[in-house]
Parts: sequence; structure tokens; C-alpha cells
Amino acid sequence: MLNITSIEKGVVIDHIKAGYGITVFNYLNLDKAEYNVALIMNAYSQKMGKKDIIKINNVIDINYDFLGLIDPNATVNIIENGKTVKKVKQKKFSEATVAVCGLGGLGSNIAIALARAGIGKLVLIDFDKVDITNLHRQQYKASQIERYKTEALADNLAEIAPYMEIQTVTVKLSEENLITYLKGVDIVCEAFDNPEAKAMLVNGVLEKLPDCYLVAASGMAGMDTPNTIKTRRIGKRFYLSGDGVSDVTDTIGLVAPRVMLCAAHQAQTVLRILAGEYDV
Repeated sequence: MLNITSIEKGVVIDHIKAGYGITVFNYLNLDKAEYNVALIMNAYSQKMGKKDIIKINNVIDINYDFLGLIDPNATVNIIENGKTVKKVKQKKFSEATVAVCGLGGLGSNIAIALARAGIGKLVLIDFDKVDITNLHRQQYKASQIERYKTEALADNLAEIAPYMEIQTVTVKLSEENLITYLKGVDIVCEAFDNPEAKAMLVNGVLEKLPDCYLVAASGMAGMDTPNTIKTRRIGKRFYLSGDGVSDVTDTIGLVAPRVMLCAAHQAQTVLRILAGEYDV
């Protein structure tokens, strides 16, 4: 019987699909590690039949985005004094459904960040087409001009996360159809440009979808310091990212870095909610 000594402080990556452990092992450069490392392949698992396990006798940073792409069911256990003090289940990401409403500078960046993190299903909602004026801050290509944003972004995401489920909804979201397209979604990301559309979506989700979380945005225009972009918890299910004051009509407009930063705040908030980390 194989006996692997338990570790006092470090990381255990468990429930890796059999045969995939070596990929994670190599990506983390564990063959060059100066601390004790164990790669266990084809270990018995009651649920999986066989699984791979990696034990690392040191605390290291784990790229959860990469891990989610390799195996969304893997579990990362942080060990202190021989006991698990934190468990990160990638499965919470892979089983989640997130809707991104508006696929411009905010929405397209949010979607790509969530795809890289291993979200299981994205619902992409927008009625607009890619325009040449979008290219400086949105995640599209010149070759995709005049295509519907839903279709173009779906193609781009499929190259990044080929196993993620993508649902495209090429309509203008309204009070009348909101429930139809958002029913069953775990988290909604509001990424509209229009203030009236923002208000409609916020009110609709909070009033009509009692089990759904909402991550919205307000204020990301201009050349102000990036440090003014923050995320606040407004209510039990409502989070708001941005500086809260800047308006596109009062500044030089939208510039890519601040828009991407706000989008990153929204995407990270989604991941924290799914991981059970509700405070900001």
C-alpha cells in the first residue's frame, strides 16, 4: 500500500481528473521545487473512480483561472498545522450560470475574465453590432465589425474556454422580457451604457429574481486615478463597482484601462460571491 506522509503546512490539490495531474504539476513547475512535492496518480475515489492528487509541502499561489480550464472539479485545500483551514472548490465556478447584460467595454471584458476563471455557463445579452468605434476598449477584432456582439464574443470565448457553455440572447432587454432571459441565472452582471437601462435591470433583478445576485457598475470614465474604482456592497444581493461619480459626458470619454479595471472588479466580485466570500 502506498503511504504518502501528510503535510503540516502547504497546499493539496485534490479531485483532479485522472491523467490531468501531470499537466497541473508541470504548469506549476513543481519538478523544480526545492520543497517536498507528491504527485499521486490514479488514486481511488468513491465518487470519481480514479483521481489525481498533488501534495505541496509549501504555501504557493495557485492560478485558479488555469486550474478551472484544466479541471473545473478540482479542489484546492490550504493546510495549516496539519489541518485544512480553507477549501476552494472550482466546482462552484463550473456549476454557476452568470448573465452579462451589455457586451461593450464592461461586458466583453467581464465575460472574458469569467471564462478564464472557469465559469460553467455564460448568458450573453446584447442587441447591438460591433462597430469600429468599439475596438479601442472592447474585446472584439476588426474582422468582426458589423457582426452581432453576442455572436462575435461567443466565438472569442470559445477559443479561450472551449468547454464552457455559452447562451447568446440577441435582444434588447426590457421589463417585459427580463424574467424570460434571466430566470435560473445565479448572478447578473449589469454592463449597460444607458442610465435608464441600468435602472430597469437593477430594479427588475432585485424585485423579480429573489435568489439572484446583481453586480452593477457606475462611474469609470475619464483619466482620473484608477484607485477611485472600488466595489461596494449596497444590499444583501446587490454590489456596485466604479467611482460612483464620473460621467462620460463630463470627461474625455471612456478609456480602456479604467473600463477594464471596473470590469475586473465586477468579475472578481462574481467569483467571490460564488466562493462564499460576500464581504468586499
